[in-house]
Amino acid sequence: MRFLVTGGAGFMGINLIRFLRARGHQVRSYDVAAFDYPEAAQIDELRGDIRDIALHARAFEGIDVVVHCAAALPLCTPEEIMSTDVEGTRRLLDTAVAVGVARFIHISSTAVYGVPDHHPLVEDDRLIGVGPYGEAKVQAEALCVSYRDKGLCLPVLRPKSFVGPERLGVFELLYDFAFQGHGFPVLGSGDNLYQLLDVEDLCAAVYLCATEERERVNTVFNIGAARYGTLRQGFQAVLDRAGHGKRVHSLPVAPAIWALRLLKALGLSPLYPWIYETAAKESFVSIDRAVTRLGYAPRHSNDEALIRNYDWYVANRDRIAARSGVTHRVPWKRGALALARFVF
Repeated sequence: MRFLVTGGAGFMGINLIRFLRARGHQVRSYDVAAFDYPEAAQIDELRGDIRDIALHARAFEGIDVVVHCAAALPLCTPEEIMSTDVEGTRRLLDTAVAVGVARFIHISSTAVYGVPDHHPLVEDDRLIGVGPYGEAKVQAEALCVSYRDKGLCLPVLRPKSFVGPERLGVFELLYDFAFQGHGFPVLGSGDNLYQLLDVEDLCAAVYLCATEERERVNTVFNIGAARYGTLRQGFQAVLDRAGHGKRVHSLPVAPAIWALRLLKALGLSPLYPWIYETAAKESFVSIDRAVTRLGYAPRHSNDEALIRNYDWYVANRDRIAARSGVTHRVPWKRGALALARFVF
């Protein structure tokens, strides 16, 4: 098949492209960022903004399946988030209907559930986005419902926070502390169940949505690990992998959250509210619908996913150390959080 992957130069994009290429499919990447990977010669790259409808004829030419991964992430401005994640999605959907694409797979987020008051979360729970990113994801999903009603086959995936090769962002802080021989803090006891997801398992779910029968895939699916534990266990697995004998350290929840709110307000921390407001709470979703309707069978546990990502980080640390930004592919500017290494 011929796939269009929006956000193809991003963390999920490159992993999905590698997954599809390994199965013999043709792929076009559509991204504002350059596709600067060794696989560049193996794909068709379109460099540009998904909101630029002048590029859509080229983007959709000959395409069977669209996988819409592109998004402005939480560290972007609220205006950029709404414009890209809502209006950009609307424009892509308009073109998909106009050209008759067979399937349009939308990558949403469990951020649409807000700060949960029960677990596990299921696909029919009400949606309450936290912050501009969560709100934009809720609005984008509403668009998907309306275009599904127009006849478009439109699976929507809500993945938990996913990690794996090429993932940096907030997780780079954990990996760097572990590599340098420091411990790592967790809000509260760290004994709250917290489900993650390996990007390879997410790619497998996308592939099932692209290949299974229309009536089985044309709905919403939570995607997460089947085997997961507490945040303390996951962070400790990475520290153990680093081999320095360091431990996870508990921080009192209320003072830590107030400190992080203040640092965020002062521009001294890259952590956005959804991270620190939910870090001490349980967070897991039911994947039963994906298992029964798609045959989804995730291979990696939380610990395995984090360790796989950490091993990639160690192998590539020298080439990524000098970069920073607001995407998951680069380390985030740490601000005052850089001083935490002197404490732990």
